[in-house]
Amino acid sequence: MGRTLIELTDLWKIYQMGEVEFAALKGVNLEIDKGEFVAVIGPSGSGKSTMMNLIGCLDLPSRGVIRLDTEDISKLGESDLAQIRGKKIGFIFQQFNLIPTLSVLENVMLPLEFQEVATSVAQQRGLYLLEMVGLNDRVHHLPSQLSGGERQRVAIARSLAVDPDIILADEPTGNLDSKTGKYILDFLNGLHTNEGKTIIIVTHDLNLVKYAEKVVHIKDGEIEKVEYT
Repeated sequence: MGRTLIELTDLWKIYQMGEVEFAALKGVNLEIDKGEFVAVIGPSGSGKSTMMNLIGCLDLPSRGVIRLDTEDISKLGESDLAQIRGKKIGFIFQQFNLIPTLSVLENVMLPLEFQEVATSVAQQRGLYLLEMVGLNDRVHHLPSQLSGGERQRVAIARSLAVDPDIILADEPTGNLDSKTGKYILDFLNGLHTNEGKTIIIVTHDLNLVKYAEKVVHIKDGEIEKVEYT
């Protein structure tokens, strides 16, 4: 396996709820190598989505260190975090998070436009990605005109727009039937196997574990164990 890409050291995330403090993560230590396929599993409220938000530069830890590609991102400002998110990380969410007023192609182009890529280049990349996920006949449709599986494929195409190093998927098959879910996971596995992408899936579905090389079990904000499959 490759070099360490993500390193979490004594990571804490504490939320203030009135006069009470709630620790969503408690001293988490974890390393993820470049090119690994990792599943983070645990029950609802275990802290797995909090950990994903921290790895994905969507939030900052209360204390501890996050290194991404050796850079300490734990104390960066929002503009710096946004730059890292925009260039290095692709997100796939259970709720798809597509913009309903934009076409399929426009949704996929959006991350590139945030990076100020020329419209013609962004459009070419978007069309290529939509063909890759089998939606080249849906480019001008709105999200409301697609099935759940098609919307998730748009979300995957969008996550690949900037050719990121890391794909973070939060319950990516949670709203899909089993056949469509398998297609999505096989596609992600292909990105890992054929293109060397680092894939991190956050889930409570034990059926997804068979796709991963490393399985991180989290409960009550702490890592219980790490298994290698």
